[in-house]
Amino acid sequence: MLAKITDKLEETFLSLFLVAMTLLVFLDVVMRFGFNSGIAWSQEVTLYIMAWFVLFGASYGVKVSAHIGVDSFVKLFPKTIRRAMGLLSVTVCIAYSIIFMIAAWHYLAKLKKIGIEMEDLEYKRWITESIVLIGFILLLYRFIQLFIRILKGDVEGFSHLDEAEESLELAKQIKESE
Repeated sequence: MLAKITDKLEETFLSLFLVAMTLLVFLDVVMRFGFNSGIAWSQEVTLYIMAWFVLFGASYGVKVSAHIGVDSFVKLFPKTIRRAMGLLSVTVCIAYSIIFMIAAWHYLAKLKKIGIEMEDLEYKRWITESIVLIGFILLLYRFIQLFIRILKGDVEGFSHLDEAEESLELAKQIKESE
């Protein structure tokens, strides 16, 4: 249940971020070149939206195995060794996420204490930059999910996109349809 809610929220936020960023940039371009004015705060807001989009996207990428990886060395080993290597690599990713979460917590606490605002808007930076903490919480969640899947034997480790294999399969399908 939690996984379904998280998946849906992640996909919804990614869609909203992409639409908001696109519309804001489009509107700013129209204002600048069509009316010789612009939106003073659009660049800063677009930058923050992109940061949110990237960190939500990293988590989503782990979920859907969309990260590109080179696993030719790992494939040389037997299945049990590959699985152990997968557990080790996910453990390192979990540790990395925890380290960044702790650092983000301290960073945000200092920003809140100091009370720094965004440059173009009267809005607290600790709120907009909280994506660092949120993003690594989401990554930690996805890495734990992957760790459990490896333990269960559902996967051997990180699954990666194999663009060459996908292209060959697509070419085969096209050739068969002709």
